[in-house]
Amino acid sequence: MWFPFFVRAEPSGYEMVTTWFRVPLCHVMWVTSAGARSAWIVLHGGAHPPGSFWGDERDQTMKNRFGSAGIVKAAATLAGFGLVGASMTGCTSVDNSGEGSTLQRLQDSGTVTVGFAGEAPYSFMQDGELTGATVALHREIFSNLGIDNVEGVATDFGALIPGLQAGRFDVVSAGMSILPQRCEQALFSEPEFNYTTALMVPQGNPQQLSDMQTIADKDVRMAVLTGAIESDYASSLGIDAMQVSSPQDGMDAVINGRADVFALTGISLNWMKQNNENAPVEVTESFVAEIDGVPQVGAGGTVFRTEDTELRDAYNAELAKITSDEATYLSIVGDYGFTAEEMPDPNLTTETLCEGTA
Repeated sequence: MWFPFFVRAEPSGYEMVTTWFRVPLCHVMWVTSAGARSAWIVLHGGAHPPGSFWGDERDQTMKNRFGSAGIVKAAATLAGFGLVGASMTGCTSVDNSGEGSTLQRLQDSGTVTVGFAGEAPYSFMQDGELTGATVALHREIFSNLGIDNVEGVATDFGALIPGLQAGRFDVVSAGMSILPQRCEQALFSEPEFNYTTALMVPQGNPQQLSDMQTIADKDVRMAVLTGAIESDYASSLGIDAMQVSSPQDGMDAVINGRADVFALTGISLNWMKQNNENAPVEVTESFVAEIDGVPQVGAGGTVFRTEDTELRDAYNAELAKITSDEATYLSIVGDYGFTAEEMPDPNLTTETLCEGTA
């Protein structure tokens, strides 16, 4: 199928490019209305149109701005194909056919497919194996539910919820922050981890950055992971942050001098530094971000489709057995750098996080 392609490589100032490209439907992850005369199409798996920027010297700028998912704007003719507001199943999809609930289907097949974004130490590939703290939790919990096999589909962080909605996987395994706007699109488990933020900076921390406010106060270039909570913090503080599609891209941006600071959860940045000892970067002390004087208490959990309440509830029942016992919790996630400090606060619930009242 052919679509018209319009894109501007902001903030670099490249001119608007118009071309036509053909993209297999298996590369169309999500189509959503962006006004009466256009729509946004999100392509997954690095799909991009021939004749566009990808592959030349502007490739990295485009990825930094939009992430490698690639966001393109298409003309209103899409409405004629019935694509506006629809989600498209892709090359990789789970089997939602047949009778019974998702929980029953997973138990019958013995396999759950999780979407992950490669953010260590939550969920990532190592030596060809899917691993990480959220993966370890999922193997324990789903096994207790009679689902012994956990398979993964790698997806850019910002495309995880659209991918879930499009049926590319059964749940999201990324330790995703529970936020009101996300709760409008999907169901979340009860919290699995408490979060703090940290900053990755060049060795010596030449700008003396310590938290989000110091970034806002100084004329520095900031990188954030597309779709991550730190991106929201930056927007709230009026920081024009560079978007990157993976934690590795964020660290590379600091090392190569394209960014002065990369903000992410403290547990992720410390893991990256520990596993890249010779990288000329350091990680600041972790902190709780403040926006308009309000501490941004963060927690992450597993994500489910809105219709999968039975699966979410069964998952929560098993999760509670783990998070209520420190020894059990650390026996599962401790190998990935998590400590008792990351254990979820029992008084912090998904309901309050979704309501924005935490």
